[in-house]
Order: sequence, then structure tokens, then C-alpha cells
Amino acid sequence: MGSMPEGTDAEGLTVGQVSARLGVTVRALHHWDEIGLARPSLRTAAGYRLYTARDLERLHRIVVYREIGLGLDRIRAVLDDSTADVPGALRAQRTQVAERIARLQRLSAGLDRMIDAHENGLLLTAEQQAALFGPEWNPDWTAQARKEYGDTAQWRQFAERSASRTPEEWQAVAESVADLDRALAEAMDAGVTPGTPEASHLVERHREVFASYFPLTRQMQVCLARRYEADPGFAAHYDALRPGLATWFRRIVDADARAHGIDPDTATWE
Repeated sequence: MGSMPEGTDAEGLTVGQVSARLGVTVRALHHWDEIGLARPSLRTAAGYRLYTARDLERLHRIVVYREIGLGLDRIRAVLDDSTADVPGALRAQRTQVAERIARLQRLSAGLDRMIDAHENGLLLTAEQQAALFGPEWNPDWTAQARKEYGDTAQWRQFAERSASRTPEEWQAVAESVADLDRALAEAMDAGVTPGTPEASHLVERHREVFASYFPLTRQMQVCLARRYEADPGFAAHYDALRPGLATWFRRIVDADARAHGIDPDTATWE
């Protein structure tokens, strides 16, 4: 905020001198002159602006009101309208500032959650994770996933979803995964074979459910199904539902991929 100059030259100060003293740009001073908000009282013989002590007093008030957020039209009214309710205008501005602070605080909290999600994945306590995902769930899995996939687009997509997701929304995700697991086990029991409409429906449903984490292409789904079968942890989960379920799931995913022109043997994570 600029300070009032002392001992102003009787002949006035130039635009450059006023700019330096009050901490405002020459361009702003020219604009305020053009709109009649703060016109210099004097001019040199060559037509250059000169500001008197009284001009500087008005400019100082403009700077003060501008720094607290008043618009130029409101500043003009406060300065020129003798009936203007200055305290009322300042209270209204204080309310707007408080609302802006609240918005910025919400933005800051959202940024904190986004940073936390990118660094840690799930924004849930170990107890919440166990309650949502079952006793088999290991809270360390997300840290392991970040170590392995933290530089990928999929991890960033997962983090963005995680940052905005509530425990109740995670509960809905967990329930949809559990429903899908049951449907896969029941389909295997019923003798559903790869390449049938029933199998293809389940493959598509898997992609839709998995989209809660990040979008899953058909090629990525092939790679994931192979991991379900080969990784001891994943295989144990599916085979606990039904012996051989991990392999059966991999087979129906492969068949669906072929139906869409994808060779499972050469599919890549893309």
C-alpha cells in the first residue's frame, strides 16, 4: 500500500514520480485519468500530467480501497457521492472477502486430498479399508501399487478418482466388485463357456466395474486377466471363490478379445 508523500513539490509530481511513490503502474494512472476517477490538476506546458498534494490524497484512497477489493465504480461512488454508505460498502466487501477465503480454503483442502491420493492411493484408514474390502485386504497393497505404477497414467487416473471419493462411494465400489465376483463364480458353476454371449456380458461387466479405478481397455483387460491367473495373491482370491476361477476368467477374457480382433498372446498394456 502506498504512503502519502511529504513535502510535495508545489509544481506537482509527474506520473513516474507518483507511480514510484504509491506503488501503482503508470498505465493504471493513465487509465484512472481517462475514466475520470483520478485526474491530475496540473499540466506542464508540454501537456504532461502533474499531480498536486490533493491529487495524491485521492490517489492514496483509491489505492487503499482497491487493495481491499473494491471495484473502480464502487470506489468512485465512495469518493464522490456524499450520501454513499461507506461503512455499508466496506461491510459488503468484507462479506465477499470472507466468501472468497472460504472458497480458497475448500480449494486448499481439495488440493491436499489430491496430493495425498497421488502419494498414497486410498484416502481411507486401515480400519476403513478392512471394513470395506474384507479381512483379506492388505492396506500395504496400495503402497506397493504406487511403487510399481506410480508413474503411469492409470495411477494418476486412480488417484483423481480416489481424491473425490467418499467412504460411502468406496462402499458402493466394494459391493459392485463383490457382486461381480459372485456372478463369475455362479457362471462358472453353470458351465458358461468362453465366447458365449453370457461370457462376453461378464467380460464387459468386469470392464465397467473396473472403471471405478481407471478406464480399462480390452488389451489391458487381457493383461490383467493373465495377472489374475499368474499372481499368487490374485489367484488365491479367485480360486477361494471357486477352484480354477482365475483360469476360467482368463479364458473368457481371451475369447472376448479375439472376438474384437485382439490377439491375447500379443496384447500389451495400452
